[in-house]
Amino acid sequence: MELIEQLAEAAFQRDSLRLRSLVQDIARAHINWSLISRPKTNDFHLLALSAALAELLASRQKQEPPSWTKEIGALKEPFYLLQSAEKMKRLRLLCETQSPEPMRRRQLYAPPNFLEFA
Repeated sequence: MELIEQLAEAAFQRDSLRLRSLVQDIARAHINWSLISRPKTNDFHLLALSAALAELLASRQKQEPPSWTKEIGALKEPFYLLQSAEKMKRLRLLCETQSPEPMRRRQLYAPPNFLEFA
């Protein structure tokens, strides 16, 4: 499984410890985000998460994201990367209004500082 697919899978499972660990590994490896291949999956949730995470992490490293991310649109229903946001109104509102743009554009919601500390 490719690295971007591992990131997306960890995010989809809301496994924040694994997700942060993978992001730290990526930061140390100095990945060239523009060269990351599109995941070989038909699961649109994983594709949307892969595209959003690739764009988010590329921008934080001042790189261009992979070109395939432009082809991936929004989910039909919102997905909150923090399960507690589904139940906590203020946290949900924060995520919906301040989630990083690559995620919000695809109806993926997380706090504004999502994965910054990783």
